[in-house]
Amino acid sequence: MLDQAARLLTAPALEPVTLSEAKRHANVVASDDDTLITALIVAARELVEQDTSRALINQTWELELDDWWTDGLEVPRPPLVSVTHVKYYDADGVLQTVTSTNYHVDTRRQPGVIWWDDDYTLPTLGDDANPVLVTYVAGYGAAASAVPQRAKQAILLLVGHWYRQREAVGRAEGEVALAYRRLIRSLCVGVYP
Repeated sequence: MLDQAARLLTAPALEPVTLSEAKRHANVVASDDDTLITALIVAARELVEQDTSRALINQTWELELDDWWTDGLEVPRPPLVSVTHVKYYDADGVLQTVTSTNYHVDTRRQPGVIWWDDDYTLPTLGDDANPVLVTYVAGYGAAASAVPQRAKQAILLLVGHWYRQREAVGRAEGEVALAYRRLIRSLCVGVYP
C-alpha cells in the first residue's frame, strides 16, 4: 500500500456559512459575540471537513507519497478541482516537475483520480522521505453557494449547539448529535489524512 500524507497549504478564502446566517440560526441579534460565532463557524467547518473527508470551499493541498503510484491515484479531500503539479525528487535529490501531458486527471469521480499516460516511464526517485509531491485544489467551488446545503446545515447545527452549550463536557448526544451524524453520513466518501 502506498504511504501518503496530505497537508493543507492554502485554507479556504471564505466560510460556507456567513456570520449573519449563523446568528440567524442561533437566534442572536446583538453583535457582542460576533468574534466567538465567527470562530465557531471555522471550527464547525473544519470538523465537518474532517468527519466527511471532504473539502467544502476551494483550498490547496499537498499530498506527499513515498513512491510512484501504478494504478490511478485517488486524491484525498474531494471533490478534486484541479492538479496544480506533480513534483518529485530525482536520484540526485533535485526537485523535478512532471509535465502535465504525462498524466490525466479525472475530476468527475469522487474522490478524483490521477492516471499516468500509457507511454510515460516513471522516473527514478531519490532517497528522500516522501519524494513525490502532488499539489492540488479541492472543494465544491470558490463560493459558498456551491457547497451542499447538508454540509451548511451540519455547520449551523454545530455552531448553534456550541454557542448555547459553551462549557459542555463529554459526548454530545441527543437530537443535535443525531441530526449531525445523519447529515455527515450522507456526505462521507472515505477516510483520508
